[in-house]
Amino acid sequence: MKKIFIAASILTIVIAACKKTDTTDSTVPLQTNYTNVAYGIDPAQVMDVYLPPNRSTSFTNVLVLIHGGSWSGGDKTDFATFIDTIQKRFPDYAIFNLNYRLASGTQNLFPTQEQDINTAIDFIYSKRNDYKISDNYALLGTSAGAHLALLQAYKDTLPVRAKTVIDFFGPSDMTEMYNNPTIPGGELVIFSVMGTTPTGNSSLYAESSPVNYVTPRVSPTIIFHGGSDIVVRHEQSDTLFARLDSANVAATYVVYPTQGHGWTNSDTLSDSFNRLDAFLRQHMP
Repeated sequence: MKKIFIAASILTIVIAACKKTDTTDSTVPLQTNYTNVAYGIDPAQVMDVYLPPNRSTSFTNVLVLIHGGSWSGGDKTDFATFIDTIQKRFPDYAIFNLNYRLASGTQNLFPTQEQDINTAIDFIYSKRNDYKISDNYALLGTSAGAHLALLQAYKDTLPVRAKTVIDFFGPSDMTEMYNNPTIPGGELVIFSVMGTTPTGNSSLYAESSPVNYVTPRVSPTIIFHGGSDIVVRHEQSDTLFARLDSANVAATYVVYPTQGHGWTNSDTLSDSFNRLDAFLRQHMP
């Protein structure tokens, strides 16, 4: 009788444990948004996080947004009007919208911004189990943000190598940006961020140029540029695409001949999203 009681007790414990495990495993993550999540100690080192429902570490892709602004301006709120559209088009993606320290006077000169993006990616990766996200990252940047996205994808590949990178009219060659400005005095903008000239520190300029890190292993890349851009010459993207093509990297290059540094009509924006959608579906898991 004592043996029967012990066996029954053990069975009860096992059943209870199984029920508890089943309840935990079947818990479905809900849609969750966080604003101004700190990834560093500086007030500028924050991000907005948008986590979809039903996410998992095995299949929930990550989309990182990096704003532009000549490395000295701009804010993650620049993407605010597009978050809803991105969520509707990519409902299964976790979205991380980043801020980073901005160059100002002698403070936060480059590569501060590059380092911040890498720190942010480190933070996101460290939270992958808490957020229930996978290791499949797509990086999207505009202008200076595209430059930072390219550096992260091509050069700063730890702790995770991006699966794809989306470049909206970003600089790819900082030496060329300084030596051939689009407007009179344009080189001063680059100097104010770099704190020196290509002659003064050629290594810094070379190491800050994504075009110098193109190898056959770099992430598939889609490039968008306006043919009438007077801030970042379209030749910056011409050169990058040619280098990618020579290295047999999967790359798409879209030029909108009448557009400048940013799109001025909804048709161009819609076309960009359609092409981006197709690109991600092709190259993301």
